[in-house]
Amino acid sequence: MTAATSPDRTGVVIVGSVTADVTTFSTRLPARGETILGDEFTLMLGGKGANQAVAAGRSGARTSFVGCVGDDLFHDLVVDGLSAAGVDLTHLRTVPGPTGIAHIRVDASAQNDIVMVPLANAALSTAQIDAALAALAPTTSVLLTQLETPSALTAHITARAREHGMTVILDPAPAAPLDDSVWANIDIVTPNETEATVLSGVSVVDATSAELAGRWFLDRGVGAAVITLAGQGSCVVTADAAFVVPPFPVEAVDTTAAGDAYAGYLGAALANGWALTDAVRLATAAGALAVTKQGASPSLPLRAEVDAFLAARDAL
Repeated sequence: MTAATSPDRTGVVIVGSVTADVTTFSTRLPARGETILGDEFTLMLGGKGANQAVAAGRSGARTSFVGCVGDDLFHDLVVDGLSAAGVDLTHLRTVPGPTGIAHIRVDASAQNDIVMVPLANAALSTAQIDAALAALAPTTSVLLTQLETPSALTAHITARAREHGMTVILDPAPAAPLDDSVWANIDIVTPNETEATVLSGVSVVDATSAELAGRWFLDRGVGAAVITLAGQGSCVVTADAAFVVPPFPVEAVDTTAAGDAYAGYLGAALANGWALTDAVRLATAAGALAVTKQGASPSLPLRAEVDAFLAARDAL
């Protein structure tokens, strides 16, 4: 890892997207051209960047968020939700126009599909990123980012964070091709099996194929790949080894934001100096708890819940 953690560099910064999540729940998803009656509707804070910031904040880490929100009726929803999780919003910029929107549909098996419309997120600029990272560098050792922001900015975000000595974690969602120069600036990549398949070209279905995909990332300069395999756990691939961190079986209600809970807790643990294996186990527990509740940000667990969950599992 590139950043040496110290007592005054235990912060996490998330550069990414923020949305108002419009979610419908129904027994099944409609077929093309079909209208069905749903069971429930929610309107909540979301966006992969904001969700990861809330997760890191709820983990107890000093957390800052860099992004853009609109000046519309969803502005306060975003600000209030992030602030309630203890996230520093010094570098959240309000821009004219609508806040980003995500339309999420969830069926009875807890599976979902999502249409995300960036809107205000498209206003994120290199100048905003540069100012934020320069200001946060003295107190921050880990940067988390995703691919819901303009793809042209990903190279800039990761390169600038590396210059400031931060450990760079990329959650490559939604999966999109990246130039090899970007991979060289990433310390840890955290795709799920679908994203790993899209990016590497390896069909990821189990730990063996996940290791092959992980090697694809390492061959391009990534420090470590942590590939999540849902009920099969996480396959961690480093230059020295490949191993599986087991899952925590739970009864899923809604898988929305489980990956964000995972990423936020992973980044927070690493910023506090945890070893990668221990950080992945903590992240796995946070992701497991997230799927037991409906919604995106409301499902992101508090640190006390995660610690109690792990203590109960360790006692078995």
